[in-house]
Amino acid sequence: MITLKSNLEGKIAVITGGGGILCGSIAKGLAKEGVKTAILDLSLDKARSVAEEILNKGGNAIAIKCDVLNKEEVQSAKEKVIEKYGRCDILINGAGGNHPKGTTTKEIFELSDLQKENRELITFFDLEIEGFEFVFNLNFLGTFLVSQVFLKEMVNHENTTIINISSMSAFSPMTKVPAYSAAKAAVSNFTYWLAVHFAKVGIRVNAIAPGFFLTEQNKNLLIQKDGTPTERYKKIIDHTPLGRLGVPEDLLGTVLWLCDENASGFVTGTVIPIDGGFMAYSGV
Repeated sequence: MITLKSNLEGKIAVITGGGGILCGSIAKGLAKEGVKTAILDLSLDKARSVAEEILNKGGNAIAIKCDVLNKEEVQSAKEKVIEKYGRCDILINGAGGNHPKGTTTKEIFELSDLQKENRELITFFDLEIEGFEFVFNLNFLGTFLVSQVFLKEMVNHENTTIINISSMSAFSPMTKVPAYSAAKAAVSNFTYWLAVHFAKVGIRVNAIAPGFFLTEQNKNLLIQKDGTPTERYKKIIDHTPLGRLGVPEDLLGTVLWLCDENASGFVTGTVIPIDGGFMAYSGV
């Protein structure tokens, strides 16, 4: 039977990257629905800030420092969650980001770029393996490792679910950020694989693919030092039918729906765009 009433009261959610703008907003939104939230972040201060805001509003949350690429820390985080809450019902893999060493200066390569008259110019040929490794490891291997550790506990409970954070760049790679685009494509593909692999034990695995949202990580690409929008920002708005950037709250409705087995119990193996129509628009 379809119901509009949330079925999330008392659920336990673990959110990596929970101290960030987008996942912090998701954590707060889940907490309003009665979800007990474990905020995992590389920065304990950021995790505490989100957890304290939830607690101050009558919610239930804990902050845990966790490097998603350190298996011992992930295992320790899981043990703290189990000790505090007894289980994990919802895992949101939100830790991710980009790195300057995986980013080109220009959108399109030109032969004149090889002359390197501009020493600050970073072409495809200047990209460093360390930058690619950092971006790929953080976005994909961090998702893999956290899923591996927490799923071992989640398989013992009914109605558990995973939501990965992919990107619209996984569908159509953005210029300048080849490492990030490739890593998010891997996250999407891994989402499909996990959904099939764990379907028989009742675990649903989906992903959301945010479009363009203003965060600390992409701020320099979208906003100039004087506060005015960059040409990239203007291009994004021109190609977004809804005519604006996303705000963190735009992700919440889809996340709540995916978390609630009463509303989305037959949904698994999907990557859902939340992009203001960006992918649907051909530009003409």
